[in-house]
Amino acid sequence: MDQHGRTRHQGGCSAPFKLMRGEIGGDGRCDIPLLHTAGGLVGGDRLSIDLNLLDHSRSLVTSVAAQKVYGSIGLSRIQPQGSWAQQTVKAHLSDHGDLEWLPQELVLYANALYEQNLNVTLPDNASFLSAEIVRLGRTAAGEQLDQGRWRSSLEIQRCGPEGRRWELVDRIELGGDSLSDNHGMGGAPVFGSLAWAAPRKLQPSEIQELLDGARADREGLEGTMRCSALAQGLVARYLGHSSRDARFWFSRIWARTRHLRNLSQPEIPRVWPLQEQPLQRSKSTLNTAPAPAETH
Repeated sequence: MDQHGRTRHQGGCSAPFKLMRGEIGGDGRCDIPLLHTAGGLVGGDRLSIDLNLLDHSRSLVTSVAAQKVYGSIGLSRIQPQGSWAQQTVKAHLSDHGDLEWLPQELVLYANALYEQNLNVTLPDNASFLSAEIVRLGRTAAGEQLDQGRWRSSLEIQRCGPEGRRWELVDRIELGGDSLSDNHGMGGAPVFGSLAWAAPRKLQPSEIQELLDGARADREGLEGTMRCSALAQGLVARYLGHSSRDARFWFSRIWARTRHLRNLSQPEIPRVWPLQEQPLQRSKSTLNTAPAPAETH
């Protein structure tokens, strides 16, 4: 962070990644779009991303386009069972760091095998927000995931004076019967997950207002949307047919986490191909009284 309170980034990357021009947003936050120049992943590809935030740094990292994972099962005589594509992201935040990890949609083609790992370490006074959306099969083309599978591991660990503790360990695998089972995807092709590790212990009234507001923000959106509190934060899930509705709901929750910390209203990254403003409704409701709590 420079003398004017603006975060600057320094780093590099190798193919197939390319760092696009960063911009300084509200609160001195450095917004960085990451471009995957290969246009998609095939079985056996391995991607690795390391993010380090120094004291009081603020950053938003997103992707320039949706990430595509192509099918691999049954395409090779040597490996007819297919091979996994993998991405590992490691983030380390220092004191009062603030990282928002908001990639665009992940699209798995039929018979694709993909594993993603996100590992975060941060102190109690730092903030981390992630929102990830996956579409299982190109449903617009009448395609399903078929024999493909998607694995996800999210680990958020706090590092404090009393040692390390887990804020969240979230492991999911979708494929096979879980795609159609009522206790799994129930035939829906889109799944999304948002997690926020807050920079301080929230008061019970703050948690309740955040949850009530997030539930109110579901208005006008289709799909099954649920949220609950963490020990020091929030987790939200989306299950349905619309990547757009998942993105809209998560964007509204994102705005609420900013508002709770007296930070600027989020600006939708310029690389997101949205035709509508997802925060339009949220702007008019952020300061209103919360809706009555719902029972889930």
